[in-house]
Amino acid sequence: MRATSSVIVGRDAEIGLLDDALESARRGAGRAVFLVGEAGIGKSRLAGECALRAYDRDMPVLRGRATSTGLVVPFRPLAEALSSRFRAAGAPDDPELDPYRPALAGLVPEWRAAAATPGYTISLVELAEALLRLLAVLGRERGCVILLEDLHDSDTETIAVVEYVADNVADLPVLLVGTLRPDPGPASDLALAAELRNSASVTELGPLDETAVRTMVDACLDAAPGEVPPAAHRHLAQRAGGNPYLVEVLLADLLDLGRLSRAEDGWLLADHGEATVPTGAVRSWARRLARLDEPVRELLLIAATLGGRFSVGALRAVTGLDDRALFAHLRSASEAGIIAPDGAAHDHYTFRHVLTADALRASLPPAEQAALARRAASAIEEHAGASLTGGGADGTSGEQSQLVATLRLAAGDKVAASRQFAQVGRQMLDAGASGSAAVLLERARGLAAEGERDEVTVQLAIAQAESGRVDEAAALLDDLAPVPAGSPAAEERAQAHTQVAWVATMAEQQQEARRRIRAARALLGAEPRPEQEAALVVVEGHLALLPDQDDGEPADRDPADGDRGAGAGGRGGPDRLQQAERSARSAALTAEQRGRPVVACQAWQLLALLSRRRGFDEADACLVRMLEVAEKHRLAVSRAEALVRLGTNAFMRTGEATQLETARAAAHELGSLTVLQTVDGLLAMQSVLAGRWDRAREIVDRSVEASARLQNHSAHRYLLLVDATLAAHRGRAREQERALARFRRAGGEESMLVPLQRGLCQAVGALMAEDRGRAAAELDTARAWEREHPSFFYLSGRYGLRPLLRILDGDGPDGGREAYREALASPGGQLAWNRLFLGTADAVLRGRSGDPAGARRAVEEAGRAAAVFPQAWHLALRLVAEAALADGWGEPVAWLRTAEEYFHEAGVPPVAGACRALLRQAGVSVPQRRGGRERIPAELRTAGVTPREYEVFVLLLERPGNLQIAQRLCISPRTVEKHMASLMAKTGCVDRSALCALSAERAEDGGPAALAVHRPTA
Repeated sequence: MRATSSVIVGRDAEIGLLDDALESARRGAGRAVFLVGEAGIGKSRLAGECALRAYDRDMPVLRGRATSTGLVVPFRPLAEALSSRFRAAGAPDDPELDPYRPALAGLVPEWRAAAATPGYTISLVELAEALLRLLAVLGRERGCVILLEDLHDSDTETIAVVEYVADNVADLPVLLVGTLRPDPGPASDLALAAELRNSASVTELGPLDETAVRTMVDACLDAAPGEVPPAAHRHLAQRAGGNPYLVEVLLADLLDLGRLSRAEDGWLLADHGEATVPTGAVRSWARRLARLDEPVRELLLIAATLGGRFSVGALRAVTGLDDRALFAHLRSASEAGIIAPDGAAHDHYTFRHVLTADALRASLPPAEQAALARRAASAIEEHAGASLTGGGADGTSGEQSQLVATLRLAAGDKVAASRQFAQVGRQMLDAGASGSAAVLLERARGLAAEGERDEVTVQLAIAQAESGRVDEAAALLDDLAPVPAGSPAAEERAQAHTQVAWVATMAEQQQEARRRIRAARALLGAEPRPEQEAALVVVEGHLALLPDQDDGEPADRDPADGDRGAGAGGRGGPDRLQQAERSARSAALTAEQRGRPVVACQAWQLLALLSRRRGFDEADACLVRMLEVAEKHRLAVSRAEALVRLGTNAFMRTGEATQLETARAAAHELGSLTVLQTVDGLLAMQSVLAGRWDRAREIVDRSVEASARLQNHSAHRYLLLVDATLAAHRGRAREQERALARFRRAGGEESMLVPLQRGLCQAVGALMAEDRGRAAAELDTARAWEREHPSFFYLSGRYGLRPLLRILDGDGPDGGREAYREALASPGGQLAWNRLFLGTADAVLRGRSGDPAGARRAVEEAGRAAAVFPQAWHLALRLVAEAALADGWGEPVAWLRTAEEYFHEAGVPPVAGACRALLRQAGVSVPQRRGGRERIPAELRTAGVTPREYEVFVLLLERPGNLQIAQRLCISPRTVEKHMASLMAKTGCVDRSALCALSAERAEDGGPAALAVHRPTA
């Protein structure tokens, strides 16, 4: 007889917590809640209650469970959760999810057509971000819930994804609920760490008290209060220990034995004398089994041997039953409430509770348990045949191999179990599931025979490194016993050291990378094979690009240049780069000849960066070769990287984004969110330089926070710099400073982006404020930084804007000509952005030397080069017109009118005002601009503030003097005084200090657009 409670008792506080979390998610304030407790304590019932309450609120619910069989199946709970939703409702087709479909394709069968290109492994962070975006879309209207049960049985990949979601769900309409046991392990560590970070609530479920047990028993029996004898209540409360599952099991045992029976006026408990009552579920289940038919009893014992979840195919293979008999017995066991069909897989069943399978196994003597496990392992191996050794890590054969290993271990055959675990671990490592691979290889290592342990340890080290645990990988390799240099074992270990060195280099752990390289060379001996030397040389070459870490700070990656690192500083700089280039070229050719295409692509990528010193044609040739090798050998990652770098070079040379868009399509096809974010940063910067500011803003807003969540640090810093550069080029000083503050907090000023920060952002921002002295100082700072840190930056102003300003100002004994000649001779001088400024610098030099016709032609030529950069072109016209007026050449009046119109429409008053002032100096009548009222906040317009007064008001947040304001707006100090008096009268401010405070206060509230009138309160 079944005895199941229809109500949840003793959990009012926990249900209240979940109700609050559901309401919070509906309001867009996500939560993560972890329910922790021993087996049978009621975690799943609470999760089910949460699901019902979410359904009542019309919230989408996704529910998945980890397998309790001990098998390592990457992402099983997540795949089941998504399937539970999409099986009935269908997968969402929101365009916002398009970039994330490849990352989720492995979890959502409907999106398999959008799977990542073969050869590319989606990173855990990419998958986690994709899942977060999917949940946000599902919960957009009413919130959504994702329930993940038995996380203690989850694979490490799932734990990593859950941690990411928990840490980033606060501002999304999503409730994450996870259940787990308090056993030490990754799931418990995750819950405790998330609670310490205040990113999750952790609730521990304790045992029920006697009152709650009494209520539960009455509910199970549908009995009114007082109908069940107090002795029965005490019996169950004492022996179940407050565990709801054991209460039900023990109650069923009393009913089956007839010791608790219904009478006319209630329930009766028979006197059982000295009969021993089970203290747990084992003896109870043993008695229940004894009352079942023999075939059903045998089937359940075999099923329990296979684990808490088992497949019909495995059960058929072990029992030898035909389908008719097999399913008849399964129905009988299901009707008895012992097992149930697994909703996540049509050909699987699960025990009603994991304790059931444990109890059934424990009901057998140890020898019989081992014999049954041995029989099951042999039957499954015979049935599966070759598929056990040839399957992939994500297929059925991978799970079967783990099951066979578990059964061999239960049978006492540790060596056979070790080999099976190692085999599946290597398959998972090849498939990119390095975390799960490490778990299985660790198991294999602990069970391996003495002669096989070292080989497993080497594979485990590689898995640990690929999982980001470089220190653990290094420790494993260092603990291996010595082997003769040049031996097969030494070569295998050297390859592992090389792979760990590459991972360490990509993580910018230079010291560890160098230690691994030294270890690999020692193992290979004095004469390594050419392909082995090539692999080491590539790692060493990438190391040469990183500044020496004397202070322990890592170098950064420059997304604008599209390659790892931006230069090499410290000891040996140029010589080290030259040696790296020679070695990389040899390595590229050797790797191609010796069939090592991945190494070849890495070498050509390195050469593309190093050869920029001689020009972009040579760099592009290296990238084209990299692309050819990648396409020939179907290396999807290398192909995308080559396209990104080619697109970057094309953007820098021409200013056009066509090839970058092609690279983005390749990154999308590949399914790499990190590559997509890198390309988006480049496209955003191109949009800033091209004056497409709305598009730049859209890209930054879409990608900057996502890149932070992905911990894609280089792309994140670059996007923050783009944000600051966008504000600088629009003349919005306050927004620029806010963006730069975020850039600094993200480590931007310790990165290789400093030249761009100083030259492309802050120097241009100074020019938008008509502060040429500050602009020159910023450019000089960028140049000084590059002298100390040799780099491959070409948009930092050194090769264009700086020579122009030096020539205009007549700096140095040569009037700035040396800086001009240096830039003109550099590959950077051939880039479209720089050609614009160098062309106008040439015009100034020609005009001063008495060649007005040549000066005019130089301006016209620069204009053709600047077609894609409207803002830079009009800035150049404003600058060169001043020299043309002084030296009497060209068409300065027309240029100034064009520039004034552009900057007025762009909302950059200082530059527009400077153009008007120069026109007046030239004796040209300039009508006063009366536009711009739309930029004045409504309350200030109502108060009668004019556009010019508003320009003064905005500047006051910096507390400048009247002379500074006059210079910025190209008006007289007397006029500034009149505007100040008018502003104080219109805003109600009693003095200048109050007016400045109001300007700063309103700017803090939301920038100039938020400025509003201040009225006295008394």
